[in-house]
Amino acid sequence: MSQQTTIRKLAELVNTPVEKLLEQLAGAGMKFSGPDQVVTSTEKVKLLGFLRRSHGKPEQAPEETDQSAKKITLNRRKQQEVTVSSGRSKTTVNVEVRQKRTYVKDGARAMTPDEERADILRKLEESRARNLAEQQALAEKDRLRDEAIVRAREEEVAAKERAEAEKKAAEEAAAAAKAAEALAASKPKRAPIDETAPRPPRAPAAAPAAPRSAPPPPRNDDRNNRSAPRNERGPGDRFAGQMHLSAADRARRGNSNNSNTRGRPGGRNQAGGRRDMSRGGNNAGPHAFERPTAPVVREVAIGDTITVADLAQKLALKGGEVVKALFKMGVMATITQSIDHDTAALVTEELGHKAIRANDNDAEDALLASTGENQGEATQRPPVVTIMGHVDHGKTSLLDYIRRTKVATGEAGGITQHIGAYHVDTPKGVISFLDTPGHAAFTSMRARGAKLTDIVVLVVAADDGVMPQTKEAIQHARSAGVPLIVAINKIDKSDADPMRVKNELLSEQVVSEDFGGDTQMVEISAKTGLGIDDLLDAISIQAELLELKAVDEGRASGVVIESSLDKGRGPVATVLVQQGRLKKGDYLVCGIQYGRVRALFDETGKQPEFAGPSIPVQVLGLSGVPEAGDDFVVVEDERLAKDVAQQRETKRRESRLVATAGSRMEDIMATLGKGEGQQVLNLVIKADVQGSVQALSQALVALSNEDIRINVIHSGVGGITESDANSAAASKATVIGFNVRADASARRIIESNGVDLRYFSIIYDVIDQVKQVASGLLGVEIREEIIGIAEVRDVFRSSKLGAVAGSMVIEGVVKRNKPIRVLRDSVVIFEGELESLRRFKENVEEVRNGTECGIAVKAYNDVKPGDQIECFERIEVPRTL
Repeated sequence: MSQQTTIRKLAELVNTPVEKLLEQLAGAGMKFSGPDQVVTSTEKVKLLGFLRRSHGKPEQAPEETDQSAKKITLNRRKQQEVTVSSGRSKTTVNVEVRQKRTYVKDGARAMTPDEERADILRKLEESRARNLAEQQALAEKDRLRDEAIVRAREEEVAAKERAEAEKKAAEEAAAAAKAAEALAASKPKRAPIDETAPRPPRAPAAAPAAPRSAPPPPRNDDRNNRSAPRNERGPGDRFAGQMHLSAADRARRGNSNNSNTRGRPGGRNQAGGRRDMSRGGNNAGPHAFERPTAPVVREVAIGDTITVADLAQKLALKGGEVVKALFKMGVMATITQSIDHDTAALVTEELGHKAIRANDNDAEDALLASTGENQGEATQRPPVVTIMGHVDHGKTSLLDYIRRTKVATGEAGGITQHIGAYHVDTPKGVISFLDTPGHAAFTSMRARGAKLTDIVVLVVAADDGVMPQTKEAIQHARSAGVPLIVAINKIDKSDADPMRVKNELLSEQVVSEDFGGDTQMVEISAKTGLGIDDLLDAISIQAELLELKAVDEGRASGVVIESSLDKGRGPVATVLVQQGRLKKGDYLVCGIQYGRVRALFDETGKQPEFAGPSIPVQVLGLSGVPEAGDDFVVVEDERLAKDVAQQRETKRRESRLVATAGSRMEDIMATLGKGEGQQVLNLVIKADVQGSVQALSQALVALSNEDIRINVIHSGVGGITESDANSAAASKATVIGFNVRADASARRIIESNGVDLRYFSIIYDVIDQVKQVASGLLGVEIREEIIGIAEVRDVFRSSKLGAVAGSMVIEGVVKRNKPIRVLRDSVVIFEGELESLRRFKENVEEVRNGTECGIAVKAYNDVKPGDQIECFERIEVPRTL
């Protein structure tokens, strides 16, 4: 604890008499009744400002004081012993390290020791000069005061001499008057009249009386203090040493002192008494520091996410108070965790402050400004058509016939597992096609394809009808708000029934034009080419009705359809240009990735010069593999692209931290007791394209239930690397390679650690294999199955077996080597096994329904007529997902 300073000790420190220091404190507006009272640091600063104003210091003096208060010098001394070996002997040396550092707040430069010494000497010289000037002024005032005292004494002596002369003259006049007795009575009456004549000189004798009474207080105080009398001091002298007061406070207190100083007209009260300075503090004006009369309401700027510590700093509160408020709201978060904007706004309003939305999208704003500058004239563009439908209904075969290629023969298992993007020159014009997978696991791919398209062609097999993925495709088309064209495929087969397909589509609110609806339905055969021209005509008519237009010039923008990681070419993104023209050398930002276009490839492997609206191309040159479905925009330079990508990455990371932190109490209470016996299957998924990674992750995680949880600890695009193998070995995970393989270093780690590695090319096999692995973790389940029930009709006693129940099997079969239960009034009263099972006098292994028998229960003789003996067996059932 620091030592408290009293007025007496402060007077000794500053070499000032206690009485003078009390007067200075009173002049500064602070009430003290004695020299033993404690002076706080605030009162010292206030007195310093008061004295500085009284000395007439300039206005920047407080700023200099503030600057000096922002500097701190630290001296550090460290001692340690060092053992030095010299041959066989060792010597211990004491080493002392001394360090001296000066820290200056707010970015000010730290002073070197020489500069600090020079600054101290300069301030010392200034203090000496100031003290010398003050001493000279005080000496001059003492000289003037002494001269005034001498002058007053001389006037007093002169007045006494004049009074004695007047007295002598009066006595001589009285003696002369006695000669005439007649006039004796009249002369005494006239004598006072004559004596009044010298009275005017006595008036000056009364005037020096004031100086005679005034000097003693200055003589007792000011001679010891070497200070001038109060009536000779200026208004600034009294407050010269008070450095802590501002210019406004100095002027205010100076004016107050001028009107209420002792020795002045306002220095005495109406009764003639001296005014008590300690009691007159209320007239000195308001205090320099006042307590707020109302709570301070702050406007806190909050972004999408903010840590609890940053929020507490903006609220000027301790972090524990904000954490406590979050706990009261049901959010369990530590001071270092991040919370979202809504939670931060609620806790800010709960603490009595106002939350406002902070705009930290500087790079995004610059991106929008740059893209908004390139608005040109819109021209006609080709339509984007997405082929959707159930698996194995002929979607890829239809595109193969249109493109005159054989893509379906190259697909693993004969099914499409990626989004294929093509543009075809047909007699009806250029059309861009997107081929989506039909398997149930590729729901996100189909939804993404529906959002990118202008027209959806729904392929339905005439021999199979409407299937689950057919219904899902209809829902995706409706949610995207795009028109639907139904292609009824495989009409060349003998069991084709197009009318059945149309009727089944009626239940999904898809009405054909033949039935008075607005949906075009075309009967085709992707194998023979029947009806393909009619389908292209329907697409062209629908595109003309939509009046599809886009800006052909300027910077390009669009959407990523698919992305992959090629070992030789690096990250490859298949993009669909929606506006502008994409050229080689353009800088583009794509989600959280950015880069410069090094090359463009179309679906045939050729390198076009540019890609216009509605044209899909492959882009090389990105910094990483973008997410499928991300938007891409061409920018003017790489710096803007990098800033936007980094800002998006930061936001995504903060959102991920918010999602994993700050659990709510109700969520924790809901999960208590769950997962104790739950098995966990860890997976590492690597695939050839980003869309397959998303589809596999979603499909496999969906297999989780309350018995087993499937956890994807890592997923990515490209081959299986050494880091993937190490992650799988550390977490005991199964590695799944979908159309990718492991390199040599990864194979060595997998073999040495015994990691389960499985390769797949068809998504069916992935799901089936994961189900088998998960079922192996679940083990087997023991179930009890009742195989027979016997009713006790009578009880017989046996010397060897005890109580023997004469029973009738009323259900199933009773076996001798199976466990049994004894039930009385449908309540189990005993569970054990049979000791004897007889039919007449022979021991039998089993007794079937409707047959009488004798049953002896082992270690139980309390069997009564009417009881039921239930025979059951325990079987092991493998647990599956």
